[in-house]
Amino acid sequence: MNNSMNNATLEVVNPFDLKPIGEVKLVDWPTIDAWLNTASQLHKTRANWLPMHQRIAILKKTAQLMLGRFDELAFQIANEGGKPLMDAKVEVTRAIDGVELCIKELGHLTGTEIPMDLTAAGSGRMAFTTREPIGPVVAVSAFNHPLNLIVHQVGPAIATGCPVLVKPASATPLSCQAFVNMLYEAGLPEEWCRFAPCKSDVAEQMVTDPRVAFFSFIGSGAVGWRLKSKLAPGTRCALEHGGVAPVIVDDCADLEAMIPALVKGGFYHSGQVCVSVQRVYVPEDMATALAQAIADKASKLKVGNAILADTECGPLVNPNEVKRVEQWVNEAVAGGAQVLCGGQKLGETSYAPTVLLNPPLDAKVSTQEVFGPVVCVYGTESLTDAIAQANSLPVAFQAAVFTQKLKVALRCVREIDATAVMVNDHTAFRVDWMPFAGRRQSGYGVGGIGHTMHDMTQEKMAVIKL
Repeated sequence: MNNSMNNATLEVVNPFDLKPIGEVKLVDWPTIDAWLNTASQLHKTRANWLPMHQRIAILKKTAQLMLGRFDELAFQIANEGGKPLMDAKVEVTRAIDGVELCIKELGHLTGTEIPMDLTAAGSGRMAFTTREPIGPVVAVSAFNHPLNLIVHQVGPAIATGCPVLVKPASATPLSCQAFVNMLYEAGLPEEWCRFAPCKSDVAEQMVTDPRVAFFSFIGSGAVGWRLKSKLAPGTRCALEHGGVAPVIVDDCADLEAMIPALVKGGFYHSGQVCVSVQRVYVPEDMATALAQAIADKASKLKVGNAILADTECGPLVNPNEVKRVEQWVNEAVAGGAQVLCGGQKLGETSYAPTVLLNPPLDAKVSTQEVFGPVVCVYGTESLTDAIAQANSLPVAFQAAVFTQKLKVALRCVREIDATAVMVNDHTAFRVDWMPFAGRRQSGYGVGGIGHTMHDMTQEKMAVIKL
């Protein structure tokens, strides 16, 4: 296991060598119960609300503190989460930008005037809306972006004036703890943000408590949908799960530009990304050559401890995930898939970047989110066939098409079932202000900092009789 729990502490390890790197104290239910009481009272008593200028000052100071500790934060992401240091540095930059984006988005959280004299019934009145915080927020986060995801969940709560309790992933609590402590250092009173690592039964009790106004979840679909079904009446939520991201390649695609993009999109963070490139659909006569080109580049990626500067693919989050990926790949190979590179464990904690050609369409690698360093390439008879296969699963998140034909690009944008279709870019592209969401079983609600801030506020209308 990459971490272990007892009644008091959670041990955190480096997922590559499994050496302990820290620990955090687990929070029990009586403590969380008291925190929820406090959060509820903070929200109910309008005099307790932090004025916007104070929230802005706290967020500005937090961004400055993060910038001053840039290298420390990047190393911590790599050390606890296994994300290569080169990519961890990008995550810290995004996280800092995200905190600053929370400040900018406050200027867009505005009300509107509602015309009242459209009929005689409304005549002689004026009306307008304002937005106010929704109330206590509980955020449950994932391991794969242990700082930036926390910023996406906690930053909007602080910006909008919602008290928040945050439970990090058990594998990666240290980055969350560091961010919360910087919020305190920047002047945020502790009762407005609580760091709440806890056991799963305590987390469920916290999430489903009737004092919770908004539940933010990033992680497994099985867990997220189950928790949503247990929410107290009135609790709003946003769920962000994974997909089995499809890429459609047209026969006129720019292969020279496409191959590096597919390799980055498929093997970034060893595929542990909810929109990682997984299914690549290619015209039949191009499939073998394209798969081999991806494999040639993927096989040169350096796998190792994420804290080393030259590592390009780090470990999986724990050894059980390595075993699972191995089983899924072996199943596909037994069903007829051709292994063009990888296809094997690299010790207890890592799996080689793997490219599979034509795995069975009913194999796990074709139907479920691998969340590992595996890219599958399929030969298809036509664009219609490729779109049909891309849309064949109950999950739908981001997708991509590579083509130089506008007609093909627009057809794919129109017909692929996804919340975003990237044209001539990989499926894992994201900037932090764009809407980011899964359809159907892939999620509920819309992520992205501005969208989350909107969800964490509610509209109130004033109607004034003149």
